Amino acid sequence: METRKNFPCIAKKLWYNTLGDEMDRSNIDKIAHSAEDKLLLAKLWDKINAGMRKNISASTCFLSPREQEMARYLFGMQAGLYSFGGYDDAERKMLIWLPDYLEADSLYDEDSPVACLRATYYEEDSLSHRDFLGSLMGAGIARETVGDICVSKGQCDFFVTAEIAPYVLQNFISAGRTKLHLEQIGLAQVQVPQPEAKEIRDTLASLRLDSVVSVGFRISRGLAAQHIGAGKVAIDGVICEKPDKIIAQGAKISLRGLGKIQLSAVNGQTKKGRISVIIHRYI
Repeated sequence: METRKNFPCIAKKLWYNTLGDEMDRSNIDKIAHSAEDKLLLAKLWDKINAGMRKNISASTCFLSPREQEMARYLFGMQAGLYSFGGYDDAERKMLIWLPDYLEADSLYDEDSPVACLRATYYEEDSLSHRDFLGSLMGAGIARETVGDICVSKGQCDFFVTAEIAPYVLQNFISAGRTKLHLEQIGLAQVQVPQPEAKEIRDTLASLRLDSVVSVGFRISRGLAAQHIGAGKVAIDGVICEKPDKIIAQGAKISLRGLGKIQLSAVNGQTKKGRISVIIHRYI
């Protein structure tokens, strides 16, 4: 049996707030970019603030990387406030407030607000992330209650809020025409497949976003700039509309409709003054 001390440290504290270190609900208007953002941030505020006032555990829905970024600016440095998605490097995470009588490792207990369900199916049936997500939505399960979906051959481990887990177990019986067998597993049993990636070795004039996108997705720099300006490109989950943004080693960049790349290595300059890089494009 795996002991709690061997669990990866995947609960991340929320650290900063450029609008001030103290929580202030009025900051919602300064952070939000749309009416939908304001509504979401207000819900997060009410949920977490209620837990703080009552000194009881409180958790939100699953948030995208962009939504997590807004939440960090809203809540700032707050002891006991974590972002948690069920496994190391999860993309979609919940905000969870833990009172002072609970430690962070309690997030892995049976009463964790995050539940992992394992779907097994006939290995010869090829199912994708899109197949599972579409079927979950078709079963009446709200997107905000679903975290990451980790698909491998014949098996898929996916995360949901603990509240919705019993409903999913009873109602999510197939993905497309493929029948599924579902069971709830402990977070220590989660299996996350390593994504397949194509390695691209090239040189760049600079580490500008449009240059990295151009090389990584094999499109012209002009088209890359158009996609960036249209809000189709995100860096580590946060949309960026600045083509001249300098990209750091390790950053993951997604382009809507074309997938995701990572600037895996920056190897210094060539004799001609260009920058040697290694980019991984996820398949």
